[in-house]
Amino acid sequence: MRILYVHQFFATRESSLGLIRSYEFARRWVAEGHEVTIITSSSRLPDGYEDHLFTDGDIEGIRIRSVRVKYSNYMGYGRRMWSFILFTLGATWLAATAGKHDVVFATSTPLTVGIPGWAAATMRRTPFVFEVRDLWPEAAIQMGALERTGILSRVAKRLERFLYSQSADVVALSPGMAEGVVAEGVSPEHVHMIPNCSDLDLFHPGEKDTDFLESHDIGPDMFVVGYAGAIGPSNDVEGMVPEAARTLRERGRDDIVFLIAGDGKSMPALTAAVGDLPNVRLVGSLPKKDVPVLTRSADILMTLFADVPILATNSPNKFFDGLASGRPMIVNSAGWTKDIVEEADCGAYVPADDGIALANTIERLAADEEALMRMGLNARRLAEERFDRTLQASRLLDVLEQASRS
Repeated sequence: MRILYVHQFFATRESSLGLIRSYEFARRWVAEGHEVTIITSSSRLPDGYEDHLFTDGDIEGIRIRSVRVKYSNYMGYGRRMWSFILFTLGATWLAATAGKHDVVFATSTPLTVGIPGWAAATMRRTPFVFEVRDLWPEAAIQMGALERTGILSRVAKRLERFLYSQSADVVALSPGMAEGVVAEGVSPEHVHMIPNCSDLDLFHPGEKDTDFLESHDIGPDMFVVGYAGAIGPSNDVEGMVPEAARTLRERGRDDIVFLIAGDGKSMPALTAAVGDLPNVRLVGSLPKKDVPVLTRSADILMTLFADVPILATNSPNKFFDGLASGRPMIVNSAGWTKDIVEEADCGAYVPADDGIALANTIERLAADEEALMRMGLNARRLAEERFDRTLQASRLLDVLEQASRS
């Protein structure tokens, strides 16, 4: 099967971001004999893709067609919107001139990524499948980036409904997202929940990396609480972690240390809030291929979000990485990740925006070695049985093949 795959932020394991879903799926499909063409921007690609406005390349047998568009998490909302517009224009040209394919698959965010996918599918009379990674524009509205009654919100809402209506099928990354798509009028039989996944070959249980810990002044007897992911307004790392660290410090728990890897718009706020707290280590961004060193070296891992209702529908990469690493997971989102950790007994839930509750939970788990071992085993088992990347890649391929025959 020939698949045209549109994703503005396509990235490999060399990238410092966790957005490798497209890469991991595409390389598996290519290994099975399918042809995959990725339409993307140059912002997450290796050196060389920035040299020209349009660039054709190859990554592990995946055909790459990129448009030179800059993007950064530090950009303001206006500059981000401009980046989305530029990509939409360039990607529409690249998709339309990519040749005939059996199916066109576009994955958000941003929502505008669906435009080049739909345009190419329409011009080539090819089925179109749309993937929802976030419920836009509702997520932007609840995060305060868009006014609910503003013109941009109304335009985005119409675009959302239009893309759904033009899709043979819609893929959602969580049950909450699937419900949101159905609520917009899409027939449930055409909505498929395929979550983010666990890369079992990259993340796995193992001994702590003492060299890595020592390089960050963490001794072998310290209890390590890890976080690896985006540090932005939607994550609230800058709110919860300093409060929890300060609380533990006041209780004399100098044996518990936070190890935080990542970057984003809220990094300056996190750095300021941490100040001179001796029980927090900020290690900056790590390439995806190096993140397992951190997850293996932690005793427990955190997946944190701000106290915004729409964020409870998220399908966070860091959560599935943690499961594959065989570490207990602390989540603070009252959505399906809370249900998962409680039903599978692989971690604990704490309320969002409550650093003291986070400190209490960490202290409780640190004192219960038996629970830590049990939860870690349950986490890895869950990753293998429900969220294995190869399993989910096969499920998505089935959706695309079914659409191509429609």
